[in-house]
Amino acid sequence: MAGKPGFLWSLLTQKCPHCRKGSMFTDPNPWHLKNMLDMPARCPECGQLFELEVGFWYGTAYVSYAITVVFSALSFVFWLLTIGFSLAENDHRIIWWLAINGILMIVLQPWFMRFSRALYLYFFVSYHEDYKNTAPKTFDYTTEDFFLRDEPNKPKV
Repeated sequence: MAGKPGFLWSLLTQKCPHCRKGSMFTDPNPWHLKNMLDMPARCPECGQLFELEVGFWYGTAYVSYAITVVFSALSFVFWLLTIGFSLAENDHRIIWWLAINGILMIVLQPWFMRFSRALYLYFFVSYHEDYKNTAPKTFDYTTEDFFLRDEPNKPKV
């Protein structure tokens, strides 16, 4: 690929936000449920740390929730424009939409979870065209540093 990798394509294919080339997940298939969220600690291409701080991924719950709400709203509008709804007594089209939307959300949930992680990391880490000569984004401390820190009230053994 010549030139700058596209933002949207890199996000949808869940590539590292720093270089947009390295894969964020060890297994490319999100429906391998045992390891769907397994990620390397760093990007294999540029060395960007993925977990920027302890508990970093907790924020993805909000992102995932927003993604599923948008998905449901879009499927509702699509259903409304193509099939429609009615308040008639024996019209069960709203039940059909609820069932189909629920099934789609269950089937797509592994991809939604991965996409929310990628989108959340893209909020904090920006792309650098010269990523090989640019330091990766870090916060005040890394996850490894957090567990190695000295606590002031901890008794020495």
